[in-house]
Amino acid sequence: MPATDQWMVFLGTAVVFAVTPGPAMLYVLARTLHGGRRPGLESALGNAIGTVVHVCAAAAGLAALLSASPAAYALVKYVGAGYLAVLGVQAIRQRRGAALMAGDDVYARSPLAQGVVVETLNPKTALYFMALLPHFVHPERAHPAMVLAVLGLIVVVIVLAADVTVALAAGRLHGRLARSERWQVRQRAGSGALMIGLGTFVAVS
Repeated sequence: MPATDQWMVFLGTAVVFAVTPGPAMLYVLARTLHGGRRPGLESALGNAIGTVVHVCAAAAGLAALLSASPAAYALVKYVGAGYLAVLGVQAIRQRRGAALMAGDDVYARSPLAQGVVVETLNPKTALYFMALLPHFVHPERAHPAMVLAVLGLIVVVIVLAADVTVALAAGRLHGRLARSERWQVRQRAGSGALMIGLGTFVAVS
């Protein structure tokens, strides 16, 4: 495991990564503003599960493969961008009342499952783990893959705490505005546009 000074650097880097707004955090924000605290917290948990997928991939060496293959990286990136854009378009096109009556509201679907997909299809998270974690793992010591996995799970906890904070804060705002029909209409359009924007950003970045 890292020495004390390395722990400080590792934790500081992990906190910066966790609080920097990205597709996963902004997805939590959009889901919370639409549905309230519970969907936001479920989205945050989904993001955490998606991050665990990246930790496992890094421990298994799959993140290095993704970095070494531009085609694989591009495939994951564009699939993730397309998924976000589709969610955004569906949110904008659906009329609130009709969508809910028909049971086809994009926001009525599992926020946890959508959170898992959004984060799993974020290749930058995989590259982050590949770039960060090996600096704090000593191959000459026993069980380097296990150490890498433990460090990754610590990052997951920190990221989850940041996303939960966003969900709780946005949930308070939703509670104040949820009764406003005008807010519901504007929020749906705004969150849809946000996800389309996220998809575009992921695709071009």
